[in-house]
Amino acid sequence: MTANLSASVHQQLLNRARAEQRPFNELLHYFALERFLYRLGCSPYTERFVLKGALMFTAWQVQFPRPTRDIDLLGRLDNAVEQVVNAVRAICEQPVAADGLRFAAETVVGERIIEAADYAGVRVRFTAYLEQARIPMQLDVGFGDAVVPAPVLVSLPTLLDFPAPEVRGYTRESVIAEKLQSMVRLGEINSRMKDFFDIWLLAQRFEFEGWTLAEAIQETFSRRETELTATPIAWDSRFTGNPDKQAQWRAFLRRYRLDQDATVPPTLPQVVEPLVVFLRPVLQALLEKQPFDGHWSPGGPWATP
Repeated sequence: MTANLSASVHQQLLNRARAEQRPFNELLHYFALERFLYRLGCSPYTERFVLKGALMFTAWQVQFPRPTRDIDLLGRLDNAVEQVVNAVRAICEQPVAADGLRFAAETVVGERIIEAADYAGVRVRFTAYLEQARIPMQLDVGFGDAVVPAPVLVSLPTLLDFPAPEVRGYTRESVIAEKLQSMVRLGEINSRMKDFFDIWLLAQRFEFEGWTLAEAIQETFSRRETELTATPIAWDSRFTGNPDKQAQWRAFLRRYRLDQDATVPPTLPQVVEPLVVFLRPVLQALLEKQPFDGHWSPGGPWATP
């Protein structure tokens, strides 16, 4: 790696940040995430990690309002902290064509995390460098979840003229299933407004086959030992009409400037209503142990053969 390449990359990112009126550090951080995932895709560990979280929306080419500063992964390896740390160190050292970045394997550290108090995982932190710019990196690795259908190979868009990362990624059905399970599990204490938005966004942008979505929901709820219900508390008018929950929704919209987007439901009841139309028929079919063969076109509603 030459100093000239790192300086060139730095300048190209700066130029793009100015042209797009975006914070330079936001682009710098995404560039580091992108290039780490490229190394993962080139490494022997490419089958051992499945990308999930906000970066999947980027892979699906959905304009996503929330910049992310970490990488969420499903691990398919021993969940011991040492094993995950060793894998990340190896990915940091994976030989690739120079892109101006150095991922410092010697800085990799890991710790056990308990996400939402009931899912064990491993959090890994390390440092990347572009010239003298220090970029803090974080990976959150979970274990044990099902991905339905099976993980697919996804390609992430690149900021600059470098090869695109190709990694295994979550399916939209399992993203929805996990967010729905969190919604059901948290009940009235739920403050995760991003889950309401993300499911709404996916239902607006993509088509779904009912049987596949039903299978993903069944697998996720079974793995996470959560009872299925067609009437989650988060869909009840007592929840959506709660002033505190409505304030949380408005704050979420303001934080990501979604209150300026006329296509986004401005109130909590207005975002929950299409979620009920989308998900309740699937849940009812599962509870009745009946097949659900509906087809969902972007924006709905369900159409049956």
